[in-house]
Amino acid sequence: MPDASAPPPAGTEVATIASGCFWCTEAVFSDLRGVRSVISGYTGGHVTNPSYEDVCTGTTGHAEAAQIVFDPKVLSYHDLLTIFFTTHDPTTLNRQGNDVGTQYRSAIFVHSPEQQREAEAVKREIEAEKLYRRPIVTEIAPFSVFYPAEEYHRNYFRLHPERAYCQMVIAPKVAKFRKQYAARLRAQA
Repeated sequence: MPDASAPPPAGTEVATIASGCFWCTEAVFSDLRGVRSVISGYTGGHVTNPSYEDVCTGTTGHAEAAQIVFDPKVLSYHDLLTIFFTTHDPTTLNRQGNDVGTQYRSAIFVHSPEQQREAEAVKREIEAEKLYRRPIVTEIAPFSVFYPAEEYHRNYFRLHPERAYCQMVIAPKVAKFRKQYAARLRAQA
């Protein structure tokens, strides 16, 4: 498992996004060509080393997030964010489906001024395309620290496809993603 606090390998970049349940986010982005790793975890809060139980209270300020290490020669940050905006509902404040609370907010945690500019540009593009009837509420905020989730959360969909949440929520989302972005998938996906 890559160390989320270590600098990314040479020739790669890091994106930190929150689109509701981190199991869904990890399942979607793990299939993309150019993605080297996806780690589920917590970011954007004010408590050091929060646990899943802490974050679930909604009092730590953290979002369930994914930290993605990717090769920008294969998958640009712009394209990664376009996929982010089209694989969850960025118009619902502090919720995704039945998951409700600030920990399920839509957010992009930027690692540089360039990422800030690109995130704002992609958000404007998605708004201009009118893909959603309601306004996009995705937060764009500076990245501070990422805490990897507990081991039992990692690769959750891949390890537990028989679980009800995986079958009812994650599997349909992944199937829709794979259909929409078939040309961008890894060969084994």
